[in-house]
Amino acid sequence: MKNTALTDTHKALGAKIVPFAGYNMPVSYEGVNIEHETVRQGVGVFDVSHMGEFLITGPNALDLIQKVTSNDASKLVDGKAQYSCLPNDKGGIVDDLIVYKMADEKYLLVVNASNIEKDWNWISSHNSMNAEMRDISEDYSLLAIQGPKASEAMQSLTSIDLGAMKFYTFEVAEFAGVENVIISATGYTGSGGFEIYCKNSEVQQIWDKVLEAGADSGIKPIGLAARDTLRLEMGYCLYGNDINDETSPIEAGLGWITKFSKEFINSENLAKEKERGAERKLIAFELDEKGIPRQDYDIVDGNGKTIGTVTSGTMSPSLGKGIGLGYVPSVLSSVGSKINIQIRKKVIPATVVKLPFYKG
Repeated sequence: MKNTALTDTHKALGAKIVPFAGYNMPVSYEGVNIEHETVRQGVGVFDVSHMGEFLITGPNALDLIQKVTSNDASKLVDGKAQYSCLPNDKGGIVDDLIVYKMADEKYLLVVNASNIEKDWNWISSHNSMNAEMRDISEDYSLLAIQGPKASEAMQSLTSIDLGAMKFYTFEVAEFAGVENVIISATGYTGSGGFEIYCKNSEVQQIWDKVLEAGADSGIKPIGLAARDTLRLEMGYCLYGNDINDETSPIEAGLGWITKFSKEFINSENLAKEKERGAERKLIAFELDEKGIPRQDYDIVDGNGKTIGTVTSGTMSPSLGKGIGLGYVPSVLSSVGSKINIQIRKKVIPATVVKLPFYKG
């Protein structure tokens, strides 16, 4: 197992450390519900330094990105980021990622920790245009400062007007006394905030100053368990659960990041799938009775016949009810449809709902 530059700090703070995507990561400090609420109502800080970062540079950088990603990166301007995915050639997804345009001929790709090697090999194998590629994952740390009080709590650490930053924009500036930090108005919680990219040698100073600056706002360190409940309440896909090598972006509800204004890997087949309609769709559901849906539980019809599978599920800390995502035939995917979740020996009725679960 690898450690992040802050692993010892998390241990000193009493975090429960678990192996995740090849790293020792803090899963919780005080407990998932308390940490979840801290982010929804105030501000919390996550160490997500296990994520991968690739620099793609040179005159052919955009050509490579356009070929391997589903979204249209030609629309990016300096200081703008874009959510996208890497389609495979069989109709599925290699990974989802964020593309940052740092400058003309310079892009940063941020990929999932468990897929760093896989993504690198995939992108490299399609780099026929010889764009320059550097894997900087091992050298960089990433903090996610999330919650409605994030900009107010962190404003003293930078001259950038944090409150004025629009969603999916970023600035490279001084932050917490460190030069050339990427301050990105992105996150995976649905409660606003920022993600901070810095070198491993700088992250301890930034972490300490973030906790110090946020003290009056009640900032707390937050673990990966609350990160999962927060993202699920928003209906954000998690790679390995809701999307994978077998799920298409069309059936996963990611048609909005799949732009057919350009050619990309498997774009022709995905365009046909969009035109004819996917046979199954990723739905969001709420349980009508008590229960907690979990990944891999069966979704069944009124006769007990299996019609799909839960891909993510939890007891929503904000809503106080069981919520989940899962794939069902498209004919059963409309909002208001009634389904059932097989929870051990019980069949619990559920209703298909519109995302996000948490409305803020």
